[in-house]
Amino acid sequence: MRRFRIGSAFGIPIQLDLTFLLVLPLFAWIIGSQVEPTVELLNRFGGNLDPAVLTTDLLPWLLGIAAAIGLFTGVVLHELGHSLVAIRYGYPIESITLWLFGGIAQLDEMPEDWRQEFLIALAGPVVSVLVGIVSLVGFVLVPSGTTAFAAVRFVLGYLALMNVALAVFNMLPGFPMDGGRILRALLARTNPYARATEIAAEVGKGFAILLALFGLFPPFNPLLIGLAFFIYIGAAGESRQTVMRAAFEGVTVADVMTPADRVTTVDPDTKVRELIRTMFEERHTGYPVERNGEIVGLVTLEDARAVREVERDAYTVSDIMTTELIVLSPEEDVMTALSELEGNNVGRLIVLDEADEFRGLLTRSDIMTALTIIKENPDYKADDEGEATVFEPQA
Repeated sequence: MRRFRIGSAFGIPIQLDLTFLLVLPLFAWIIGSQVEPTVELLNRFGGNLDPAVLTTDLLPWLLGIAAAIGLFTGVVLHELGHSLVAIRYGYPIESITLWLFGGIAQLDEMPEDWRQEFLIALAGPVVSVLVGIVSLVGFVLVPSGTTAFAAVRFVLGYLALMNVALAVFNMLPGFPMDGGRILRALLARTNPYARATEIAAEVGKGFAILLALFGLFPPFNPLLIGLAFFIYIGAAGESRQTVMRAAFEGVTVADVMTPADRVTTVDPDTKVRELIRTMFEERHTGYPVERNGEIVGLVTLEDARAVREVERDAYTVSDIMTTELIVLSPEEDVMTALSELEGNNVGRLIVLDEADEFRGLLTRSDIMTALTIIKENPDYKADDEGEATVFEPQA
């Protein structure tokens, strides 16, 4: 979804996702429509609030707006807690984004030191508890003699309860939530990082299933079901990424790519119809385009299909190929290559050496094949001579 930058804190950009613009009015409406039950709850803690005073005219909706803004301000502070501790350990923060399910602090890299991850994950809930305590102090100290003071006390009391509830909820073991990350950090004390991630992810997925089932029971809660889905997908995705990073540690592009002598290249003057015939015969959907020993482009099945069938004898590869190539060095690590593939939404990358000579082609299938071999043979490593998907037992 599209994001809008609304400011920054400690040099960290604060962004709003479009989904946040939907959920903020929803929260304001929910809070405003439940002023009376909220007042009853606050009065159990000595609130001494009169619900009749707070439910006149437009005041409930003004309270809802103020409390919703305060709640999401607390979410930003929660994410800043994570972010500042992460920065302290040398992990830059790309941004903090408010969206449908709260906030996300986007780290460029996750720490693998269990102590660092433990403290980074714990920082958010600690900040939420502190915000709750400050709100509680304000709730106790502000008098309730006038409607204005009563409204302020209502908002402060609501924020005190919700920030503590936010901290408690985030401490549940729903990896990749804070509690799940704390669980992974503790597991990583006695397990390899990848294995600790797998265990935490399985616990997180189980928690997500329970959360979704709870959301299905009356009263039906679609927001809770959506959160469960987010947790499940997040746990599965991070587990997969971590396992891949562990598997490809020390493995370079040269180890897994298809070498140049095994790659079919096409001439830029090749007719599109002939190109499609070659693709059908060789069962490949993308080819480097070579002229006089130099790679000048890349052509894919999507490029060829964009040409109408009756015009395929009139157009050549040079007319449809991509000339803005995304290239890699053979010495790049595989995870960097995978990030390039995913970030640019392409299926293959050209591999060139320092002299800009064509060394090979790296595709998603090359990476997945290598991953399968490594996972099935954990005691194997890439061949030191860089042969594609060739592995030898470690000494």
